[in-house]
Amino acid sequence: MKAMQLDKLAPLGEAAEPLSWCELPDPIPAADEVLIRVTACGVCHTELDEIEGRLPPGRLPVIPGHEVVGRIVERGRDVDSLAVGDRVGVGWIHSSDGSDNENLSPDFRATGCDVHGGYAELMTAKAAYAFSIPDNLTDIQAAPLLCAGAIGYRALRLTHLTNGQPLGLTGFGGSGHLVLQLARHQFPDSPVFVFARSSEVRTFSMDLEADWAGGTHDQPPEPLQAVIDTTPAWSPVVAALASLRPGGRLVINAIRKESDDQHELRTLSYHEHLWMEREIKSVANITGRDIREFLAVAGEIPIQPEVEVYALKDANRALQDLKHGNVRGAKVLVNES
Repeated sequence: MKAMQLDKLAPLGEAAEPLSWCELPDPIPAADEVLIRVTACGVCHTELDEIEGRLPPGRLPVIPGHEVVGRIVERGRDVDSLAVGDRVGVGWIHSSDGSDNENLSPDFRATGCDVHGGYAELMTAKAAYAFSIPDNLTDIQAAPLLCAGAIGYRALRLTHLTNGQPLGLTGFGGSGHLVLQLARHQFPDSPVFVFARSSEVRTFSMDLEADWAGGTHDQPPEPLQAVIDTTPAWSPVVAALASLRPGGRLVINAIRKESDDQHELRTLSYHEHLWMEREIKSVANITGRDIREFLAVAGEIPIQPEVEVYALKDANRALQDLKHGNVRGAKVLVNES
């Protein structure tokens, strides 16, 4: 099979093409696994964290990719829950202990990080973590739902928001634009305010019916009950805390943060940012339940991702665009074979 493989870690500024286009043996599914012919795979900021060393992969070389959609072409001998030909999706969770808090378990293993992922023509996955895709979503539409959407679903649940309370979204890329659509469905009376550096991204959020859009440090029309931060930076965290009402909660939806603006944390004021029982909650990984539940809701709405498509062999360009360009929606790799 052909695949895009990560051989060594380096900042993207030093390695314009961190992934190599290579020919590898076809993987063989274990007894509890399925073999999937990949049709689409989303590009996630976590892949940048892996490549640049903030989240070193559990193995090198490794094939990245954890927003995977494809069709089963072979089953392991113990698999009877899925059939050859089934269309399935695979997310960040490759395997864990199956508990309610499996995302926090030391047994958690990540797709495209601890094991090979979906930047390839074929991949194996645990049958227990391969999820059916709603019929009304195309492969390309479904791909970003496997992480950006499902982790946004988890983050929204962790806000403890109730209908009518105001919600803020800091950053409006692959995950944020899906959370807005989800919030509109689950909390129809809650105004949603978007914070983004780029005027183009702010316009995009208004096109998706955000109630207000401003810069990262702008003050929203009213104090917020909750904010979901999906940025790789620290400055938006401090700004979001200042926008919370008493008792409000900031949910940070990122596995790693970059260090370029870490000095912004020195501006944190206990009185202005944390006092009055304001909270900070991080999102750690994802559970199988999150993906299963979110896909069902996404099919009902239905959520419509904004997608920019690249050929699999152009994964390096997609990663550079994600790192350096304005992100309007999600980026998805497709297999042309």
